[in-house]
Amino acid sequence: MLMSETYIRIEREKAKLFLYCSGHWTLDSAHRITKAMTRIQLPPKARCVIDFSGVEGFDTAGVLLLLDLQEALHKQGKLCDLTGLSEKQQKILELVKRGYSEAPLPQRGEGILERLGRTAYEELQVFRDFLTFLGELSARTFGLFLKPGNFRFKETAYHIEHSGVDALFIIALTSILVGLVIAYESLVQLAQFGADIYVVDGIGISITRELGPMITAIVIAGRSASSYTAEIGTMRLTEEISAMRTMGFDPFYFLVIPRIVALMLALPLLIFFSDVMGILGGMLASKAQVDISYSFFLQRLQEVLEAKQYILGMIKGPFFALIIAATGCFHGFRVTGDTESIGIETTASVVHAIFFVIACDALFAVIYTQLGY
Repeated sequence: MLMSETYIRIEREKAKLFLYCSGHWTLDSAHRITKAMTRIQLPPKARCVIDFSGVEGFDTAGVLLLLDLQEALHKQGKLCDLTGLSEKQQKILELVKRGYSEAPLPQRGEGILERLGRTAYEELQVFRDFLTFLGELSARTFGLFLKPGNFRFKETAYHIEHSGVDALFIIALTSILVGLVIAYESLVQLAQFGADIYVVDGIGISITRELGPMITAIVIAGRSASSYTAEIGTMRLTEEISAMRTMGFDPFYFLVIPRIVALMLALPLLIFFSDVMGILGGMLASKAQVDISYSFFLQRLQEVLEAKQYILGMIKGPFFALIIAATGCFHGFRVTGDTESIGIETTASVVHAIFFVIACDALFAVIYTQLGY
């Protein structure tokens, strides 16, 4: 005897192996029978005979288990005969086989609540991992105060140029167009009341407090967050990060902190640049639409726009930069498996970065309102 199990007993008789099945092959015992089947170890090139005469109880679950057993033996290249079935068992087996061959059971469709629950659970898992990432980032940042020599100035300067200077053109173009749109839409309404001059107030305050920082952050989120994710994700696939750890280099000091610091330094300046370009677009639209001269526009702007409006907008810059850079780097470290993962995580990094930026801007709006700004 080679093996003894409650539901399957294996014995060798001459050139054949007999699998003697016994017990109740029903739904209640399906789990135990499955475990017994997984433990079966048979020698190669053996002819098998499944003897079902000892089975006391049998239902459709037992039929499926029997079919699974036959399929497993066939995959191992073993010839398999079936014997000992009663007339009732034979009818059940034929009925199930015929039903499978004629019309396979349809797959149960996924319900909307199931999809919603799984999506919510996955997003909570991502958020939990992001908080863990922020904790590691805080620990490494604190370590820089103890060992300032670990800070990478060269990499930081490179990312200031790559994420800041190289983004000036697209930010200028976007801000000018937004300024034009705001001016044209405002003038259409204000002209009905003869209050064209107040377009200067609306453009100056709205762009410096809200639109300038928001436009800049969204452009940088789409440009830099995706870039960070793709760069770090590619390094993950090529195992460069594993090689860095093997050589004793901390990826946070070389890959994460320089990008975050660079963006936190560059974004406030980019916001100021966006404010200037947005106001320029509004000034061009005002001149074209209602012939407000440039000198009068600038004089009125100087009267109504205080320096604190620029400052209130630029204060948001480091917070937006931290969110964008941390999100991009975080999703880069989540890349696994293949290049498809890079595309998935890059898309997720941009979506999450923009969402967190908008949420942060809403929080600033509440804070400024409560403080009377």
